[in-house]
Amino acid sequence: MIEWADERGKGHEMKEALLSAHFTDGRNVSDPDVLVEAAEDIGLAGAEARTALEDGSHADSVRQREAFWTGQGIRGVPAMIFNGRHLVTGAQGIENYTSILEQLGYSRNSFT
Repeated sequence: MIEWADERGKGHEMKEALLSAHFTDGRNVSDPDVLVEAAEDIGLAGAEARTALEDGSHADSVRQREAFWTGQGIRGVPAMIFNGRHLVTGAQGIENYTSILEQLGYSRNSFT
């Protein structure tokens, strides 16, 4: 659903809707009805969302990305990848992420 929503310019909104549905509302995000409602909640067509779920048109693309990242050794979340090559696993907190970004050459002013 996130990839499908992303094609419509709403990938970030879909991520937030699914996180909220799961963690805030305790809903089952494996339920197609919950996914369709999430799409509708962010202004996307529910019928189109259901069609995307049923036809599996995004499944191969998602599986390819999943295979790539598991092939890179990522087995859990959170996993943050900086500049496409620096992997940081586990929740790190603001100070650690700030330090990581500074080590990669970003100034403190660029992330405020």
